[in-house]
Amino acid sequence: MGLLKIALLLFFLLAVVLPLVGMFSRLADPQVREVFGTPAFASACVNSLVVAAITTVISVLAALLMSWVLCRTAIQGKSVFVVLLTVPMLVPSLAHGMSLVYLLGSNGILTNLLHGSWSIYGFPGIVMGSFLYSFPPAFLMIYDVMRYEDATPYQAADVLGIPKPSQFAHITLPFLRKPLISAAFATFALVITDYGVPLMVGGKVTTLPVLMYQNAVGLLDFDTGAAIGFVLLIPAVIDFLVDVLARDRASVRYVSRGFDLKPNAVRDAVGYVAAVIVTLALLAPIATFCMVSFATKYPLDLTPTLASIGRAFTMGAGSYWVNSLFTAFVVSILGTILAYLVAYITARVGGVSARLLHLASVTTLAVPGIVLGLSFALAFKGSLIYGTFAILILVNLVHFIASPYLMAYNSLSKVNKNLEAVGQTMGVGRARIVLDVLVPATADTIAEMFSFFFVNCMVTISAVSFLSTTLDMPLALLVTDLDAQRLVECSAFVSVLILVTNVIEKVVVAAIRRYRHTQQPVSR
Repeated sequence: MGLLKIALLLFFLLAVVLPLVGMFSRLADPQVREVFGTPAFASACVNSLVVAAITTVISVLAALLMSWVLCRTAIQGKSVFVVLLTVPMLVPSLAHGMSLVYLLGSNGILTNLLHGSWSIYGFPGIVMGSFLYSFPPAFLMIYDVMRYEDATPYQAADVLGIPKPSQFAHITLPFLRKPLISAAFATFALVITDYGVPLMVGGKVTTLPVLMYQNAVGLLDFDTGAAIGFVLLIPAVIDFLVDVLARDRASVRYVSRGFDLKPNAVRDAVGYVAAVIVTLALLAPIATFCMVSFATKYPLDLTPTLASIGRAFTMGAGSYWVNSLFTAFVVSILGTILAYLVAYITARVGGVSARLLHLASVTTLAVPGIVLGLSFALAFKGSLIYGTFAILILVNLVHFIASPYLMAYNSLSKVNKNLEAVGQTMGVGRARIVLDVLVPATADTIAEMFSFFFVNCMVTISAVSFLSTTLDMPLALLVTDLDAQRLVECSAFVSVLILVTNVIEKVVVAAIRRYRHTQQPVSR
């Protein structure tokens, strides 16, 4: 166990700390710091702050509205709405920007249909695309708290004759204060560090991630990239600190009484309207690139055809899809094992090294993918793993390990703490307890960890954009390549292929979990 702790600490040191320290050490050069005084940097800063602030307000308010609809109304099909509202998480952010161009661009389907003269390029398009990208995580953060709220205070308020608006203002909002703050900071950090949406619909509006991408990838100016990466790390670190403080100080609440949601015509009608409007707003762009992928020639001829599928595979979509599948499967397997091992040590073994491991694991949440990718490019350039699948697997594993680790940590913390002591008394080793008791008890969590790694590896573009080559490039990066070549239908099909792959993975994992539960004996 001691050797395992040392090995894991060395892994985080070599894979997280040293690359970041190496990248930010470039800031010691005065010429690098001059980047902060350039007009391009100042303009990109303002643009990023404005876009992130507007999107955060819209996404968090919409997430709060949908959480209220699904938790406080008696509408039917709530589980269906939950699934539909999270579908945008299954495609890359590039696809969201691209779909808005197909739907509302100069030659967009809706633009031509309504003879519109609007322009979505610039701030409007970035905000709309960022909303599609950031709403699902914000919704899940608020919804997962709101659905466990105790109904007792509301029943007492009804007895006292307190109006519903006052109940919402004085009971619901205080209860959701910390989740709302966490969701706001998480959304802000997510939007301000994304370059996929502004790259597709930004037009002349340049944000910090796009400026960093243009300099580091396009001009190979890594010094400028390092300077911008340092700035992008600031909101992510603030989000991380807020999230940790909110989690540590949050009081534990248990539902003593659930809500008795009786039908109410006006309330439920409002709920249905809100749910349908938000769902359509999220799914219409996705439906658009699904339709364009089978169009004969967008936007002139929308007759369905399968020709674009053949052209996409001719352009390499098949091999890049295999690359993504291989990377996603390996990262999911290795990442799940690594995160589970770390969680076991931190949740059930303890000690100073365990606390250091916990800190190292959760702090990866504070590192944006675009910053991590550039740090890896600088740290491992010229090494044996540079330009290979190994570095893609490593960067994705580090990038996404924090959330699966916390899943395992929370699950393992709930299992009886005396198992290891009992096992030691009976001569049963830790490995046997883990395999025979803990793994079966936390099997659902392990499935969720695997699924989290897989889906995020399929849709990520930030970290891998600095590290991939033509031989190991993941499928998500092919979206921009095909779009740049005016192969619009092929680019749309690539997004559909990623979506279908992630949907199949989700369905398979859900089916395995359901089958496992049906095979378990029912206690009497």
